Amino acid sequence: MLYKYPHLTTGLGGLLARLFATFVISSAIELGSFGLLHAEETGTVQWRPALHYTPERNWMNDPNGLVFNNGLYHLFYQYNPKGNVWGNMSWGHATSPDLIHWNEHDVAMSANETEEIFSGSIVVDEHNTSRLGSANSSPLIALYTSAYKAGSGHPAGTQAQSLAYSQDEAQTWHPYDHNPVLTLSPESKNFRDPKISWYPKGGYWLLTTVVADAQVVKIYRSNNLLNWEFLSDFSLPGIPHQGALWEMSDLFPLPLDGDKNDQKWVMIVNVNPWSIAGGSGALYFVGGFDGKVFVPEHLPPAGSDPSQYLWLDHGADFYAAGTFAHEPHGKAVIMGWMSNWDYAEHVPTAPWKGAMALPRVLALKTIDGIPQLVFSPVDQYTSLVQGQPAARIETLTVSSSIKELDPSTQGTVQNIAVTIHPGAAQRAGLIIRGSAKGDVGTRIFYDTSNHTLTLDRSQSGETNFSSAFSKQHIVNLPLENGELRLTIIVDRNSVEVFANNGRAVITDLIFPTLDDNRISVFAEHGDATFNDLAITNLSDLTNIKQ
Repeated sequence: MLYKYPHLTTGLGGLLARLFATFVISSAIELGSFGLLHAEETGTVQWRPALHYTPERNWMNDPNGLVFNNGLYHLFYQYNPKGNVWGNMSWGHATSPDLIHWNEHDVAMSANETEEIFSGSIVVDEHNTSRLGSANSSPLIALYTSAYKAGSGHPAGTQAQSLAYSQDEAQTWHPYDHNPVLTLSPESKNFRDPKISWYPKGGYWLLTTVVADAQVVKIYRSNNLLNWEFLSDFSLPGIPHQGALWEMSDLFPLPLDGDKNDQKWVMIVNVNPWSIAGGSGALYFVGGFDGKVFVPEHLPPAGSDPSQYLWLDHGADFYAAGTFAHEPHGKAVIMGWMSNWDYAEHVPTAPWKGAMALPRVLALKTIDGIPQLVFSPVDQYTSLVQGQPAARIETLTVSSSIKELDPSTQGTVQNIAVTIHPGAAQRAGLIIRGSAKGDVGTRIFYDTSNHTLTLDRSQSGETNFSSAFSKQHIVNLPLENGELRLTIIVDRNSVEVFANNGRAVITDLIFPTLDDNRISVFAEHGDATFNDLAITNLSDLTNIKQ
């Protein structure tokens, strides 16, 4: 498996069925390069992700403190150390040398009698501007939201920004003596999610936070990470989502079309509800930033529906997304929580709930005259796939039918690459994680009349755990020279579809059985051709039996 859990193993035996009941499976497995561990897991191991980070047990949500330091990527995240539901918010912690293999650590910062530790971010204070470092190393500085309880000296429910620092490579964290370092006057119950970055042109730290229920991003500056000066507000009156929460903002520059002399700024705002796929999702805006004010460009008219805005993902399960600080290659690498507040607490997994989407790289390109983000899996994942053998089909034409592929293509953890020529067909696509009877499967298809790509999970396995588990997610997407190029990343309980070189992504949770492992291609009302089909099974890399 690609993750190291301190007390985890998965194994053989037990009943693997699409039921909510849990079961016990015991054995020992080798966890990637991290060694052999022996333990016992009780739960839904058929849905334990292999390619995506999830903790050994208990509830997780937003990624926090995404930072690279001294050869390791650090992932902190909202975590409940006491149960498999939201609550007791603390910071879980995992590290990785490559964004693929993760090592879970002890809880980094725990909820206590006076506060819970809500979302935030981490930077490396390389020049010790905070004066909180030791003589031998730069400190790591975390800003997080303190959600205060009764007896804290703040009204219960107050949210303010606090600071913690580490002098030992994130092994231990010390709260700053004079917390909180930033609060509103009057204090707010929805002031949260601090995201820090360095603004080299001005030579100071930038901070974005949100007043979630007012749909406002507040921007600050600091010379020392301790004292913050207000710069400006970013808000969009007239956008028809009053009642939605704005959360987890992020502001950063990217070169347009690869030109380092032509930089635009990207503002990410995670919203809940009102997303393109229903429930929670991640909006973004592209524009200019002068060191004080962010001004978005190419905004749709007030009153436009969600489809007129720009989204990081068109699926239901990509939220609270943010970028890694100090990324060693200078890339914008983003990670999101792979769930949706519409049903997150009802997802039928045990003893854990929640996973992270695969990290992806952002680039800014001019599309239809407008700067837009394009997305790709991180290079480390691409190299992992390229290093494995693949089942290949050069050309396959299907006429108004469904064709199941050879048994050599079967699997539950896979990378699927294909170029589809829909031709005269009304619809053409694939069915992944399909059952032997054909009654289960996730359909990914192109509609030639509507020029849309759809992921349909209505028959994807277990779906009745929540009436809010939305069934279809659709994105408008023109063909390129009559072609649709797809990279599909399949895991035990998820699918991520990257279309036309990352012009659009759809990320969705699914809950099939391990026996639902077949792939088919299909065309409706005409002929379609599938070229350069390459299916790479990745289960062997995880050392977990299918």
